[in-house]
Amino acid sequence: MNIVEIANATKRYDDKLVVDNINIDIEEGEIFGLLGPNGAGKSTLISMICGLVKKDKGIIKIGNYDIDKEKVKAKEYIGLVPQDICLYEDLSGYDNLKFWGSMYKLRGGKLKERIEEVVEAAGLNEKIKQKVKTYSGGMKRRLNIAAAVMHHPQVIIMDEPTVGIDPQSRNHILEYTMNLNKELGTTIIYTTHYMEEAEHICSKLAIMDEGKVIAHGTKEDIKRMVTDEENAKISVEGYKEEMGIKLKEIDGVRKVTYSSKEINLVLKDSSESLNYVIEKLIKFGVKIKNINMEAPSLENVFLNLTGKSLRD
Repeated sequence: MNIVEIANATKRYDDKLVVDNINIDIEEGEIFGLLGPNGAGKSTLISMICGLVKKDKGIIKIGNYDIDKEKVKAKEYIGLVPQDICLYEDLSGYDNLKFWGSMYKLRGGKLKERIEEVVEAAGLNEKIKQKVKTYSGGMKRRLNIAAAVMHHPQVIIMDEPTVGIDPQSRNHILEYTMNLNKELGTTIIYTTHYMEEAEHICSKLAIMDEGKVIAHGTKEDIKRMVTDEENAKISVEGYKEEMGIKLKEIDGVRKVTYSSKEINLVLKDSSESLNYVIEKLIKFGVKIKNINMEAPSLENVFLNLTGKSLRD
């Protein structure tokens, strides 16, 4: 079931087309990565999804509610974690959560219960009564997320939630994000400039460039758009380079090199062709010590599709 539906969404500022006829469906319970270089249109699209920016044309539905026509109902589904920290520095972490919880119409025992829940999940127990201005950047980021999820939204939009923080806080946020998805079934839309984050946590991706979606699907689908090849490295004993001639005769083996007791193969339809390679090596009396498969990285795929690094 699709919980977010985006059809022909378009936004223009003066003569610049910032979001160009985008169509994306996001299924309930998935972590969906929205990637693109600076200026790709990601932030504008997120603002449109949240109802903060009015689209010029198209339809955006959250939980089957039109974000323009049924804004209040649609927004009840959403928790937004903005890239900029939205906290009151001179208030304690607890009072910030109390304020934002009241904005979600949480009161009394329910508000107290939700504050305790998000404080524990965000790992902020020790300093929650201290002023936010005493927090590290990573702690502010975690509190920012905690404030956004107090009302148990069905869709959480996280816009660059790990920018400028230490590795420990970054790991905590990634773990927290995956737990929200796994334990509560929350759908998450995640934007990041760190490709390894998207590779680690996202089930599906859309890559934007110059206002358009240029790739959309699972990580494997997107990688296959660029290449149908995989690299295999096989550590061996008893191999002779002339055996490479026989390996190249196997259907799906596109390249064979050998160096430092390691065979390097470029394979199409890797699972089937690798089986034939292994059979051939065993027949030759070669001892196989280790096999390592290397699919193309998302970073390389992104560079190939956009001509840019994600951080450009």
